[in-house]
Amino acid sequence: METQKRKGKQAGRLTVTEQINQKHQEDLQRLRGFRLLDDDFLTKCFEEDTKSIELVLQIILEKSDLQVLDVRTQVFVENLLNRSVRFDILATDSTGAKMNVEIQHSDRGAGKKRARYNSSMLDASLLEKGKNFEELPETYVIFITEHDVLGKNKPLYHIGRYIFDTNEMFDDGSHILYVNGAYRGDSPIGKLMHDFSCTNPSDMYYGTLANRVRFFKESKEGIEIMCRAMEDMRNQTLKEGAINSAKRMLADGILTLEKIAEYAGLSLDEVKKLKAEQAV
Repeated sequence: METQKRKGKQAGRLTVTEQINQKHQEDLQRLRGFRLLDDDFLTKCFEEDTKSIELVLQIILEKSDLQVLDVRTQVFVENLLNRSVRFDILATDSTGAKMNVEIQHSDRGAGKKRARYNSSMLDASLLEKGKNFEELPETYVIFITEHDVLGKNKPLYHIGRYIFDTNEMFDDGSHILYVNGAYRGDSPIGKLMHDFSCTNPSDMYYGTLANRVRFFKESKEGIEIMCRAMEDMRNQTLKEGAINSAKRMLADGILTLEKIAEYAGLSLDEVKKLKAEQAV
């Protein structure tokens, strides 16, 4: 009877190979459902792809001659004293203007002060010591949101500083834009937001975007890249969970550093570093 129970348990377990295959199939299913409105998918699609972000910015900024010279994704901007930021996309055009594009599902993640902070951090990262303030380039912080965050049923919202006493714009070169991802229509921005919501590249209007999405969803090379990216994201999530657990144990002050490292699954050096950071 005991032998039969053991056999039954073994039969119910998946082998390592079966677990890997199952996880791969789950990843493929997730990949089929990805849209450009999913920030992790968007940043992978636009990574080192100037043509796709160029098209998006030409439509949003209504500048058909805009040329993107450089695009980077997941750009970390460190603030040594206070909160740092990570930009989804940072692009540079032929005039030297800098464009930060953010994708937001949650209305809370696209708050007005979040846009203000991104704009200030963008400025802070652009001017070298000794440079004149007038050398600051034009900057754009663009939030593409799944819902109409500002609630006025507009496709686009342009925000800039204003001189109330003279009814004039205070043209300091900084711009904030909100793009309503729920907007639909026959205009370029309506078609663009339709494309950002598509899971099937064959349903998209803009060939540049459709081809890029099709590469990551349908080609062998693109699928492999996305599956590796999803595995990296899982590992990063596990790592962050371990770090948060270690921080809580350090705050309790009961366990030794060795035990915290053992329970959290971190190295002793990593735990020592976390303790040092908490002491600052």
